[in-house]
Amino acid sequence: MIEKIIQLEDVSLVDFLGVENDNIKEVAAAFPKSKIVSRGNELRIQGTTPEIIKINQIINSLLLHYHKYGKITRDNVSTYLKSEGTITPPPNGETENDSEVLVYGTKGAAIKPKTANQIELVNASRKYDLVFAIGPAGTGKTYISVALAVRALKNKEVKKIIITRPAVEAGENLGFLPGDLKEKVDPYLRPIYDALDDMIPTEKLKYYQENRVIEIAPLAYMRGRTLNNAFILLDEAQNTTPMQIKMFLTRMGPDSKVIVTGDRSQIDLPKKQKSGLVETLEILKDVPGIGFVELKTKDVVRHKLVKRIIDAYDKADKAEQEAKAQEKTEKEVGRKKSSEDKTLKVFISSTTV
Repeated sequence: MIEKIIQLEDVSLVDFLGVENDNIKEVAAAFPKSKIVSRGNELRIQGTTPEIIKINQIINSLLLHYHKYGKITRDNVSTYLKSEGTITPPPNGETENDSEVLVYGTKGAAIKPKTANQIELVNASRKYDLVFAIGPAGTGKTYISVALAVRALKNKEVKKIIITRPAVEAGENLGFLPGDLKEKVDPYLRPIYDALDDMIPTEKLKYYQENRVIEIAPLAYMRGRTLNNAFILLDEAQNTTPMQIKMFLTRMGPDSKVIVTGDRSQIDLPKKQKSGLVETLEILKDVPGIGFVELKTKDVVRHKLVKRIIDAYDKADKAEQEAKAQEKTEKEVGRKKSSEDKTLKVFISSTTV
């Protein structure tokens, strides 16, 4: 008998081996003359050369399946055993078009663009190294951008993912909040964690973060860095100042991809502070090599009421702007009339004298 050792790298052992190693036990049961033992992140296989070759092929196919779809089911194991690892079935019986799927979530669901403008965002990311994705809440701009970053990492197109947000609510310096850095910034970065939790198994995500393969940090911590060979996402960019967004954009290094997302209708900066995103869109609009994607309320993929709510607020904002414009016009007309009246009075007074 000979022995073969297979390293299980970057996997959640529970998701891959199964509860109480049920997945591997099923493989072992199909080869009673061989022995398969799980020790930490290693699988030790003992048996004859022909059987070890078959087992190795099945395990490697299961690993490819896991890294593509995020989990292994008993049905997957049975399918690979029947084919001796020569086919790659879709997860849970799905027949998704892989060209549309960005990644498979931790529960096996296909994560892919669902609207025309989301597809445009995906295409723009392929074409340009810097893309601005602008649109209201619920249009999927952040979620799709995170999925693009995860796909690039899984496909080894980049070595790391960096996701950042301006922590406007905390004053960006975060100095007055209690606790360590993670405790301070986590509430403002929670939407990013939620997206990553959908796409990467918990243990693997923890490994990536501990080894700085995935970094999530407030925008202030990007200063002074050059970000090479990375997929970088700046979220909530409407809340950057002009200096902050310029600082961020000049961090781009070789072999990097950047997506900037924002919503012009949700600017939380002080009233006198100009939005860096709004200014940057105007400055860079004619610069070649940059992609711009506008998502609309029709792209909203949250609850059906969200689209109606956004439309109602947009209507109210438009009415308010029109009312202010009307008020300004009336004041100007009033001032002009008052000036004319004064001139007329002076003229009448001088004529009388």
